[in-house]
Amino acid sequence: QVRLAESGGDLVQPGGSLRLSCAASGSDISFKAMGWYRQAPGNQRELVATISSGGITNYADSVKGRFTVSRDNAKNTVYLQMNSLKFEDTAVYYCNTRPTYLPWGQGTQVTVSS
Repeated sequence: QVRLAESGGDLVQPGGSLRLSCAASGSDISFKAMGWYRQAPGNQRELVATISSGGITNYADSVKGRFTVSRDNAKNTVYLQMNSLKFEDTAVYYCNTRPTYLPWGQGTQVTVSS
């Protein structure tokens, strides 16, 4: 059974940092392009960062320079380092392939609040 498990979300103050993890089981993601997505209340899910199987990264303009996506293929895991967090980064964060075709995980809640 394929499963994506996101973790690392928390309540953080503006300007703070978090590192999210996405561990895949039941599917080898090492040869797949992966993406981090987020969904804020009332909004559609949006793509914020991608990483190719070879490590090439791309970012949405809203997070460029603040977020860094990486992967550890030996651990079948993708990470999202988030720095200089803003109120508008508050959302549930998910990972999936890019394009998406695996079942969505539960996501991890990131709340930026003072």
